[in-house]
Amino acid sequence: MTSPEPESEPDAKPGPPGSPAGRAPEAADLVITGCTALVHDERERIGFVEDATIVVRGGRIATITGGSADPRAAGPAGPADPAGPADLAAAEHIDARGQVAMPGLVNCHTHTPMVTLRGIAEDLPIDEWFNAFVWPIESNLQDRDIELGARLACAEMIRGGVTCFADHYFSMDIVAAVTAESGLRANLGQAYFSSQGAEGRERSLDFALRHRDTADGRITTSLAPHAPYTVDDADLAATARLAREHGLLVHIHAAENRDQTEASLARHGRTPIEVLAAAGLLDTDLLIAHGTGIVERDLPVLARATGRIGVAGAPRGYLKFAWPTTTPVRELRALGIPVGLATDGAASNNSLDVWESMALTALAQKFTEADPRWLTSRQALHHATLQSARAVGLGERIGSLAPGRRADIVLVDLSGPHTQPVHDLAATLVHSARSGDVRTTIVDGRILMRDRELLTLDVPAVVREMNARMPALIERSHGKRIQTYETGT
Repeated sequence: MTSPEPESEPDAKPGPPGSPAGRAPEAADLVITGCTALVHDERERIGFVEDATIVVRGGRIATITGGSADPRAAGPAGPADPAGPADLAAAEHIDARGQVAMPGLVNCHTHTPMVTLRGIAEDLPIDEWFNAFVWPIESNLQDRDIELGARLACAEMIRGGVTCFADHYFSMDIVAAVTAESGLRANLGQAYFSSQGAEGRERSLDFALRHRDTADGRITTSLAPHAPYTVDDADLAATARLAREHGLLVHIHAAENRDQTEASLARHGRTPIEVLAAAGLLDTDLLIAHGTGIVERDLPVLARATGRIGVAGAPRGYLKFAWPTTTPVRELRALGIPVGLATDGAASNNSLDVWESMALTALAQKFTEADPRWLTSRQALHHATLQSARAVGLGERIGSLAPGRRADIVLVDLSGPHTQPVHDLAATLVHSARSGDVRTTIVDGRILMRDRELLTLDVPAVVREMNARMPALIERSHGKRIQTYETGT
């Protein structure tokens, strides 16, 4: 799926004679003043514009102007150019002095309703985690559980500076409705297994076609086969054909860990990545979740891909499950494959904190590569912004603060004792700041949280009802489970 180019700006209202092109600018919807703006230059280097003013019209960034810029990356801002009278008439104004404006974070792979299972199964290997707890409990899920979980997850992400997420789960009509109400942006996919027969794949396609570009364009969709070990070759090939026919992204777990890769080699003589290639999925636009089991023989296979491939890394879960490898970011970047940040579901990760994923990605990469110079703070910010946007197929719409991009913006307060003094702003953002430092979250120019106050979701009501439903949800004596995790040889 090729992301559409940003739509053209709406025509400005006619202006008096002598005005540029005979038109006067429309009043802005939102003006943010006094911030330090994180920007990208023409070579996509991260930089910062001080004393910046960001003007938003029609859900897009119209202009970014500032007094001074980081000389290493001047970015799209021009010389100081205060907002004009039309902009001062903005419906909303935010004085962001002392705060950093940056592109909203993207959670590139999660399962939002699984916040209902946060902490339900701890300190276990993944097979026991799935078979004894998660998949038996998921067989109890009712639509109301899905809705409450999605509401709580959206609230958590808004408070953590996430403006867009890629979700892969069941009952996605409900998640889509919650997403639309919350104001967030999302790519949503209805998950399926081959054990469901052709009906599972058909429901995934039906969902994707019905919800594509809904919620004023904030919801995009994908086909969501679960994984090569739960979806057979015929279904994977059928998914690839449907993706090409309808121009859809495919979102799938693959090569999640090294055990899965070794099991696939033992059973089929092919790695999970080679299975995807044989099915034609590398010739579609593809989002691979995790990929810690990607091995050297997979790299030339990925290099030959004709589709747009992205990978989502969620390092906290890998550490919890004691997996020996992590997503091979360095090798994937060398192939030009974007690696986005993710949390996975809160049942395994315990949180939807993408800020933590950013710091852990940087640290895990330094440790794995035994190279303190690898994955610098600025590189980590690139993964958190443009690379994450590209991984979910939205690289032309979001991921940077620049004129024409959707106005998905977060304001970060660095005045706390844990972020002072600031000698290196990029390092402060990655290694010192926390998700709780996000003061304001904006999507499409709409403020979803202002000064830490959520404006679109009622968390106390969700939590009260969710806790009342817990006894029925976590009951496992029925002996059922939605699937079996079995990747051993």
